[in-house]
Amino acid sequence: MSFTLILPIILGYLAALIINYLSDVLPDTRKFSQPVCKQCGAAYSWTDYLLYRNCQNGHARATRVWIVHVIILALSIYTWGQPPSKIGYFLGMVLITYFGLIFTVDMEHRLILHPTSIFGSLLALIVGYVSHGLMPTLIGGLSGLLIMLALYYFGVLFARIRAKRMLAQGQEADDEEALGAGDVILVTILGLMLGWPLIWFGLVLGILLGGVVSLLLIISLVITRRYNSNALMLFIPYGPYFITSAFLMIYFPRLVLLIVPK
Repeated sequence: MSFTLILPIILGYLAALIINYLSDVLPDTRKFSQPVCKQCGAAYSWTDYLLYRNCQNGHARATRVWIVHVIILALSIYTWGQPPSKIGYFLGMVLITYFGLIFTVDMEHRLILHPTSIFGSLLALIVGYVSHGLMPTLIGGLSGLLIMLALYYFGVLFARIRAKRMLAQGQEADDEEALGAGDVILVTILGLMLGWPLIWFGLVLGILLGGVVSLLLIISLVITRRYNSNALMLFIPYGPYFITSAFLMIYFPRLVLLIVPK
């Protein structure tokens, strides 16, 4: 192993550890607290938790823990060799950690937490200012806010129509929403990061990614014969797709250059 890879491996491990720890405790306690086993509720000792041992009742750690470690470690090594333009490796790893946390929590809990939004806003201002300057950063954030507010209220209207349809079919209506207030805040943060006018492309790419995954989900339901008229009324969390979009634009800019005219 090259000596130069020791640092990105160590920092990748620490970044994955932070993502896993915060994903375990923040959705439940909203603070830095002692993690507990999701299966039995037994508290982990810090030694067992940091070394990824089973809980005291023998339950193994979630598969997500290992997936996060593999992906973040690979991204750390990649970013070390191909650091994002202007922000570099170290700020790039802070951003990867933030993206990983938002992605994981939203996928598991459909939540975008206020503490992560506050941190993300400060981080986005720094990344945006370093990458684009002040005005494109602020305009990007404002544009993301206004666009997502329009989409949010459209989603509220859709949710009301969905609830009426469920009641008409004799089903109990729920409070599911196509987009939440957290999505509005998230896209505002991403607008600060990407700046103007790239936030437009970031939104379109995120929506397309979500659409592709939704289409694949419907196809799988058809193949397994579980498809019915209510399948089109299912909501998916869109935060992970917006995160993926911004990640691709920052860490794989050549992909953007192939699509966006200069």
